[in-house]
Amino acid sequence: MPPKRRYGVWLVASASLVLAGCGDNSADQAWASYHQQLADALNTPPPERIAPRNIAAFPERHQRLIEVPETRDGMLNIYALRECQITSLIAARNNQLGRVAPPSQQWLYERTLWQRLDACWKSEIPEGLSDDDRTRLASLTAVKTEQLPAVSWNAIFDSEEWEKSFSRASSPLPAQQQIDISGQLEAARYLEQMVAEQFSPTWEQDSSRLEGYLKTLQERPLTAEVLRTLLLAEQRLSEANKLLERAPAQDRCLSVSEPTWLATLVQQSEQWLTQVNQVINVHPVPHPEAITAYQTAWLSMSNTDAPWRQFQDAWEEHLQLKAAFSVCDVD
Repeated sequence: MPPKRRYGVWLVASASLVLAGCGDNSADQAWASYHQQLADALNTPPPERIAPRNIAAFPERHQRLIEVPETRDGMLNIYALRECQITSLIAARNNQLGRVAPPSQQWLYERTLWQRLDACWKSEIPEGLSDDDRTRLASLTAVKTEQLPAVSWNAIFDSEEWEKSFSRASSPLPAQQQIDISGQLEAARYLEQMVAEQFSPTWEQDSSRLEGYLKTLQERPLTAEVLRTLLLAEQRLSEANKLLERAPAQDRCLSVSEPTWLATLVQQSEQWLTQVNQVINVHPVPHPEAITAYQTAWLSMSNTDAPWRQFQDAWEEHLQLKAAFSVCDVD
């Protein structure tokens, strides 16, 4: 039976899980406990446990950004387009605060500038401009339209909040202490929506909402935690599988249930990886090679060498090995 078909059963069981009020609920201790249960049932020493492999470092800043040429023009030329309501916006962008604005605010500025240029070009204003100014407006609108997708990409991948989600300074998700990732999922969905709606003339961006969601993403390195969770699970399952392979199934029975806490970890991992991939894939620009390579190697849901599929394969093998044992009679 494929792993996904069994998740529903696990989730029912995990819903009644009572969280421990004290003690160490780390994922590795939970796996050690599961190993011990298997070893006791098979009357054999627990398997040797080794550390799972490390996650890769997130690409460096220069590897993950798209070059966007700076647009320069004289203020007199910009003033000639004052009816497009862009002069005060450009002045604010060029002042001291505007130059040091975080990537998120630069994103909002560029989208607002594109909205005003696009609306202006589609209005009656160009008819009243000189030929040079009308050509300048057409050129500026075309440039900002072309650049906006790259600006959107850079706004996310240059943000400290997004980068920290992939931090190697992280641990697996706790096994027996359920965490709520709904806030992080909502935040990532908003980033996805902002990119998907970037050329919508009616969709209104919200600065405070964007900053709040970025703050939520910064609360924990969730992507790295999910990857470490999957790597740990794959490693511990592989060790458990070797234990089961050494025990002659025809001479033994086995009545050790699968860990109920694993269901929640698997569900959260699938939800988050799916959402992270959607945030990346929604961008309509060629992705930097370093990000594509990282996504394929670590975030992919289909690559057989990526953590998600490696866990799935180890779990499927585990279920098959356990199914070879008869169920012990209960006195």
